[in-house]
Amino acid sequence: MEYRKLGKSGLKVSELSFGSWVTFNTQVDTKLAEDMFKVCFDSGINFFDNAEGYDRGKSEEVMGQALKSINEPRDSYCVSSKVFFSSSPNPKPTQLGLSKKHVTEACHQAMKRLQVDYLDLYFCHRADPDTPIGETVWAMHNLITQGKVLYWGTSEWTAEEITEAYEFAEKNHLTPPTMEQPQYNLLDRKRFEVEYDPIFRRYQMGTTIWSPLASGALTGKYLDGIPEGSRATLKGYEWLKKHMIDSERGQARMDKVRNLKPIADELGVSLSKMSIAWCLLNPNVSTVILGASKVDQLKENLEALEVVPLLTEDVQRKLAGI
Repeated sequence: MEYRKLGKSGLKVSELSFGSWVTFNTQVDTKLAEDMFKVCFDSGINFFDNAEGYDRGKSEEVMGQALKSINEPRDSYCVSSKVFFSSSPNPKPTQLGLSKKHVTEACHQAMKRLQVDYLDLYFCHRADPDTPIGETVWAMHNLITQGKVLYWGTSEWTAEEITEAYEFAEKNHLTPPTMEQPQYNLLDRKRFEVEYDPIFRRYQMGTTIWSPLASGALTGKYLDGIPEGSRATLKGYEWLKKHMIDSERGQARMDKVRNLKPIADELGVSLSKMSIAWCLLNPNVSTVILGASKVDQLKENLEALEVVPLLTEDVQRKLAGI
């Protein structure tokens, strides 16, 4: 495992990390999470991603219980939470968004669920059109000065919104965001590579990218329909089935996957490993967040590190042409 600096901060994160979206508490219980974390620690992973909105906080509870059971030194790993969507099934107006109140309350709640005294990384899970960005910057700055958060960042913000946050922080001598958590994979490239390019050059933001397998599309398992037990069959994820299969856009993406698979076959590796390895080629990627519902799946994805050297310039040109 290699480690990369989180943007221009001094924090070094493992180039592969582990997240809990979709899986924890729905497909992964505490015991299975413990087994997965053992694999993660053995492989050198030091960053674990979560959010208040993941299964309404239950995901963070499972992660917190599992990490406590394993009892690795707290200074040997990083955990994150994200604020915006609320952990309440029926949130009141003060229980969601990026107001100073909710940003603060959600931080306290996440620390309790994760059973930690501080959050290493704390993200704004989306931009909030109802809250001035300056108010959110102040809230994050206050949490950092209180020692409850070490680094704050954004997730799926536009370049314009990120720039506004930086400029407000600089003008008011506050702590600017350190990282962004965007989707990035072989099928979703434009925002990361085009829209964010000026942000990377101007602010040297770190990134903790999610969905390197495009919600499973880049495993190839959806090429012949929706397999039983996949995340697209889970209750509450009906939108994923539509996004993956039941739309023109979904079918167009599947056509790209069909064209990508022969390249992986030629390399003698799985499409999953090739897709994860490809993400690591971009120097603006600080860490690639893996997701898994089985230990074997996690182990296989970790083997993507061995594929990176196989992605020669010739292979990269082939991938770029699809």
